[in-house]
Amino acid sequence: MGAAAEDAVQQLGLLMDQVEAPLMRSFQNVHQGHPRETMLRFLKAREWNVSKAHKMLVESLNWRIQNEIDSVLERPILPVDLYRSIRGSQLVGLSGYTKEGLPVFGIGVGQSTYDKASVHYYVQSHIQINEYRDRIILPMLTKKFGRPITTCIKILDMTGLKLSAMSQMKMLSSISTVDDLNYPEKSETYYIVNVPYIFSACWKVVKPLLQERTKKKVKVLSGCGRDELLQIMDYSSLPHFCRREGSGSSKHSPADVDDCFSPDHPFHKELYGHTTEQSSHKELLKMGSLHVSIPEPDPDDAKIVEVIEAEFHKMGRQNGSTNGHKV
Repeated sequence: MGAAAEDAVQQLGLLMDQVEAPLMRSFQNVHQGHPRETMLRFLKAREWNVSKAHKMLVESLNWRIQNEIDSVLERPILPVDLYRSIRGSQLVGLSGYTKEGLPVFGIGVGQSTYDKASVHYYVQSHIQINEYRDRIILPMLTKKFGRPITTCIKILDMTGLKLSAMSQMKMLSSISTVDDLNYPEKSETYYIVNVPYIFSACWKVVKPLLQERTKKKVKVLSGCGRDELLQIMDYSSLPHFCRREGSGSSKHSPADVDDCFSPDHPFHKELYGHTTEQSSHKELLKMGSLHVSIPEPDPDDAKIVEVIEAEFHKMGRQNGSTNGHKV
């Protein structure tokens, strides 16, 4: 890292030393003993502009305080049947680790329906996974490997992507905005697999709008991506939808513990067990979803959403329907 980047980290560090005590406590929860790596992420997200990175970080810490994010792992989603329904409709899970020790998260973009609960529950569930990753998994890996491990990789399965996914754009945009503004630069690489035509068409118009830094992170792989992914991880860490080519390779089975989306997968059982245990230490367990305020998206990100929606409408007209027709 160059001298200019190191100077930016030092400047941001001096500014962070001046924040009030509540913000500092939340900042400590975020950086988990590695403030430098956290400041680097926010600096990267704001193109090394110290003033903008400081503003972004302080706004994120205020968001955490106002929405009680630091205690989100003490709020299990109840009843458990509701939690299982969310897991079956918001497909995401930890499948394993790369050879360098980074967590591997699989995301079922094409088959997630987000239709079993309110948006608040899905946002709460997403934030809990983020916080469990950042406060439990990454510190454990950092200790194991003897060096800071503060990022992950994500493998996005596009199997089943339909034009009807346009109805989920608001939900996906909300989750994306939460990540962009409060968990920036947490993903080293996004691998896209099992790509249908509808994704290829959207990617063609979206790619030019992305920042160069983001473009470099996105890798569209052929088929299920197995051969390319085996260069960076063992077979046992591959998400189930990358393990074999052909029809049915990506089908989600809620009862299959090898399916990283399943609520019975070890990752989800550990996460839910952790939140349940933490809640037992509280005198009064709060019921209901956590209503998290969604920050206003970056104008550039909002433009990307508009372009995707326009492309979906265009393909819908070409195919005579926008109601669930697979392309």
